Amino acid sequence: MSVDTNPPATGVRVPWEGVHPQVRAAVEGFLGARVAEAVTQPGGFSPAAAVRLRAENGRRAFVKAVGPEPNAESVRIYRAELEIAAALPESVPAPRLLTGFELEGWVALVFEDVEGEHPELPWRPDQLDRVLDAVRRMSAELTPAPIAAPPVAEALDSSFRGWRRLLEEDTGGLDPWALRHLGELAELEAGWAEGAAGDTLLHRDLRADNVLLSGERVYVVDWPWACVGAPWIDLVAMLPSVGMQGGPMPHELFADPDPAVTAFVAGLCGYFVRHGRLPDPPGLPTVRAFQRAQGVVALDWLKRRTGWS
Repeated sequence: MSVDTNPPATGVRVPWEGVHPQVRAAVEGFLGARVAEAVTQPGGFSPAAAVRLRAENGRRAFVKAVGPEPNAESVRIYRAELEIAAALPESVPAPRLLTGFELEGWVALVFEDVEGEHPELPWRPDQLDRVLDAVRRMSAELTPAPIAAPPVAEALDSSFRGWRRLLEEDTGGLDPWALRHLGELAELEAGWAEGAAGDTLLHRDLRADNVLLSGERVYVVDWPWACVGAPWIDLVAMLPSVGMQGGPMPHELFADPDPAVTAFVAGLCGYFVRHGRLPDPPGLPTVRAFQRAQGVVALDWLKRRTGWS
C-alpha cells in the first residue's frame, strides 16, 4: 500500500452560501447585521462550514456549521462540541463560544474570532517549542478536570482495537514487522486503558490544524472529543502528526520509557494503521491518507519502544 508521507489536514468545506439559509439568518440575527464578508478556513477534515465572518456593523465571529449531508456523523460530533465548548472554563486556552444552536437538522457554533494562524508546516522549531510548551501547561492546568467528561478508557475503547481486529481481517500489505508481531501487538494494545487513567481534561485530537498562534498566545480549537485521562496523553497522541508534518520524530521529543505509554502508543498505532486501510468515509476524502501517514510514524515509534526485532 502506497503512503503519502505528508498529506494535508484539509477536507472539503461547505462555503457560507451553502449553509442552510435559516441557519445563516439566525447567525446574522445574533450578530445584529447582515454578513458583509465570509472567509472559509480550510484546515480540518469535517465536511462542514468553517468561516470567519464580518457583519455590516463590524462585528466578527468564527462560525462552524454542519448539516446531515453528506456525513450524518458530523452532526453528532458538532453537537458534542457544542456541549463541551459551552462548558469549558476561561482557563482553557480555547476561543470562547458566543452562542450555538440546532436548526433544520444543522448544528451551528459561533465563536469569538481569533486573529491567528496555524503553525507553519513543515514545523518550525520555534513554533513547535511554543506549541509543545503550551500543551504541557494546558495539561497541568486542566488537572484535575474542571468539567465532567468521559474517561479515556470509555472514549477510546472502540477505536483502540485495531491490532485485535486485524487478527481477524485481511492483512495483505501490512508492514512485515507488524504482521510478524500481530499477536503480541494485540495483547499489548488490550492493556492500554489501565495505565492511561487519570483526572486531566484532554483535548484528544491535537494536531497543527487544531492550533492557532496569535501573538504570544497559543489557542487550542475543536474540542468535541474531550475526555479525562493521564496528563501525558495529549502530547503523546500529537507526536505522530508532528513527525509526519516535518517535525522531529516522536522518540526525539518523548523519551519516557513508561510501559503505560508504550501500551497507549500500541493502541494509537493500531488505530491509525487499521483505519488507514479502510475506505474513505462519506464526505471525508482526505482523512484516510492522513491516518496512514501518521500510522507510518507511529509504527516506527512503536518498534523503537518495544525493542522487538
